[in-house]
Amino acid sequence: MRLDGWCADSAWTFAIGDISDEARALMDVTERSLWAAIEVATRGNHIGDLGAAVIGTVEGTNYGIIRDLVGHGIGRDVHEEPQVPNVGRAGHGPLLRAGMVLAIEPMLSAGTPDIRTLDDGWTVVTADRTLAAHFEHTVAITEEGPRVLTAESTAATA
Repeated sequence: MRLDGWCADSAWTFAIGDISDEARALMDVTERSLWAAIEVATRGNHIGDLGAAVIGTVEGTNYGIIRDLVGHGIGRDVHEEPQVPNVGRAGHGPLLRAGMVLAIEPMLSAGTPDIRTLDDGWTVVTADRTLAAHFEHTVAITEEGPRVLTAESTAATA
């Protein structure tokens, strides 16, 4: 989305109809990994802290963390630096500063983390064709902590 020259980015995996317990569990862990990464998106932490939070949430499951697609900085363009990998080491990578805006978007698969792009040049699937889930928010790093821009009400105030 663009508004007044600024971009926002968001993605959500939705269940349509009745889904398997396996699909529901994958979605739940993926969404929890997003919120874990957002929680550590604070001034003074590092980009690696976000990926480490994703790893910490996924640990103990059999899910693959998709590494070939990453989150990113966002502002006047939808894809800006820095890249925000879904895996990382705490305390490593670029420093998070107040005023930065990031698209944080963990993606998990029920099988291999390997992906491939189909012939249409757009559709991405897991290499083994297992289920995958993706959740994303645009998050501003502020002095007070992370502010999720794509989850806030757009209702006008009087």
